[in-house]
Amino acid sequence: MTDPAFVDDATVTVEDLSIWFGQKVALSELSCSFGPGVTGLLGPNGAGKTTLMRSICGLVAPRQGWVETLGVDPRVDRDVHAQVALVPEEDAVPGALSPRALARYQAGLAGVRDRDAVEVALAQVDLVDVADRPLAGFSKGMRQRGKIAAALVTDPSVLVLDEPLNGADPVQRLALIELFHRLGDEGRTVIVSSHVLHEVERLATRVVVVVRGRLAAAGDRRAIRDAMADVPRQVLVRSEDDRRLAAELIGLDPVVSVRVVGGAGAPSGVEVSTTNAGELAHALPLAARSLGVRLREVVPLDDSLEAMFEELTR
Repeated sequence: MTDPAFVDDATVTVEDLSIWFGQKVALSELSCSFGPGVTGLLGPNGAGKTTLMRSICGLVAPRQGWVETLGVDPRVDRDVHAQVALVPEEDAVPGALSPRALARYQAGLAGVRDRDAVEVALAQVDLVDVADRPLAGFSKGMRQRGKIAAALVTDPSVLVLDEPLNGADPVQRLALIELFHRLGDEGRTVIVSSHVLHEVERLATRVVVVVRGRLAAAGDRRAIRDAMADVPRQVLVRSEDDRRLAAELIGLDPVVSVRVVGGAGAPSGVEVSTTNAGELAHALPLAARSLGVRLREVVPLDDSLEAMFEELTR
């Protein structure tokens, strides 16, 4: 069986990575990989996400284990930095610079020869009209877009973004999500760290979850949820007769608990906690048929990233 922490077409591989700063352990024996497309990197504050992203870019040295980016050690082979771009969360850019000046500066450092690269990058984040205004006068979201433009000017194969949606308004968020999708569809490796879980759910085809410096889960959201076999799954069932159905479900093997909810004007239903969603999916229609009760709706309550993240970080 393939390890879900790893992908077949990996462009970034992390193996038994441990990093600590004095007495603080940031990452501990973490192993995973990233490939083309968009991967969401999730974890609570202090989980080690930023340290992992910086190690991928060669900015932090492993204490144990290793990191390979585009086939080489980014701490040893500095040529790979021309193909890798990091957008940090913090504002590490002089406020007097404009988005155009920042992009030109980055292009000069990277030796970019395409004269149109700066304008193309600014257009990708919709900053052309304000490209000569100082970044200090921008909102947090607009400053983030300026940093993204500076990263894109090098046409990177691996783009690492630490909380890039911070401070962006809803329209900007949607535009950035669409941009990251396009970049992933072009075959680039896009790694996005975010605490806005429902947006990562829309953004990423794959998720890597880090908790307390260790890998907690990896894969698409359904694969991660299915791997949490020891955590009961919650399902809401609505039917023509919720109370009769609830009484019938209590005796089923995959059912841990049953609770009738709603009533008195509120939508009613039966919340079912199960250790085996597959068995429940088979048993539920049989139970309803035996009672002569019509099922109206069956809704999983914990298949979102929000629910999984809550379970994984407890």
